[in-house]
Amino acid sequence: MAAESASLLPEALRRNLWKGMVIPALPLALDQHRRFDERRERALIRYYLDAGAGGIAAGVHTTQFTIREHNLFKPVLMFASQEIDAWSAERQCEILKIGGICGETPQALREAEFLVLHGYHAGLLSLAAFKNASLETLIAHAVRIAEVIPLVGFYLQPDVGGRLLPYEFWRAFVEIESVIAIKIAPFNRYRTLDVVRALADSGRGDEIALYTGNDDHIVLDLVTPFCLPGPDGRQTTLRFRGGLLGQWSVWTKKAVELLEEIHALVDSNLPVPLQLLAKGQALTDANGAIFDAANNYKGCIAGIHEVLRRQGLFEGIWCLDPSETLSPGQAEEISRVYAAYPELSDDDFVRSNLARWLS
Repeated sequence: MAAESASLLPEALRRNLWKGMVIPALPLALDQHRRFDERRERALIRYYLDAGAGGIAAGVHTTQFTIREHNLFKPVLMFASQEIDAWSAERQCEILKIGGICGETPQALREAEFLVLHGYHAGLLSLAAFKNASLETLIAHAVRIAEVIPLVGFYLQPDVGGRLLPYEFWRAFVEIESVIAIKIAPFNRYRTLDVVRALADSGRGDEIALYTGNDDHIVLDLVTPFCLPGPDGRQTTLRFRGGLLGQWSVWTKKAVELLEEIHALVDSNLPVPLQLLAKGQALTDANGAIFDAANNYKGCIAGIHEVLRRQGLFEGIWCLDPSETLSPGQAEEISRVYAAYPELSDDDFVRSNLARWLS
């Protein structure tokens, strides 16, 4: 069964995933009555794909996990899949579709089966429902879901609902045949290294793609080689191939350009220029404002919506929970980073295409 689920990922997409791509985590467009806004969601998907994103992840943290409680999981993910397919058919190319999978095993199985039915290639597996479960329980759960759909592992930082996942978990997880990638997003260097070391020790470093979800460390993750001993004792070098990021849900055109720049640099084996490291720090500063790091990320989704609102893609910053909004001073912080780092935004690109995307 695991081999069957692995076959759901076309070889061309597997190669693109390994090469490395920009995968925005899809925000949820709502109108002023907090109802699903299909027109704005369509525009957002068109923006990501025209910007050069190689994939989109829907039903994940940035989409708001509570879509499940509002009976929006199925309609939103069906809509996203259909819109991606329509764009792909016009251009005769294929886009990687990743769907979030949440809940305990019965719910997760239903979600995985739904994703397969609606053309998703992989599931991003959240373990937030297993706060106090044993590592053996977590692995058994992952094995069961991997029988249905290829898995992207997900180390979600505890501050926004994740749990600690030690080296021992990841060492067992990477042995699951249908694991194709891991999104590492603990916002912590030690925990990031736990995952990388587990993959190195498994000997599957040429099969499972590492994707950064560390929105506070994007550039440094992508330029850093991790040189570790493999299972035979010989040194192996692992790298983050791309990013599956909430930060890349905004200013996506510039994210694509950044990843292309980093890939060219890595391929040439040249030293990392100081200007690129400086850009990485600028991006971290911008992310701190957008994700509301000063307030333990309480305004992170509203912050993403605020940037999209300023660009005209969203009509407002509404979230499903009326209490989920910008923190005091967050709008001013977003204005500050906008002014400080104009090179990070793609407002001109959005302005030139917005009417077409909204049509």
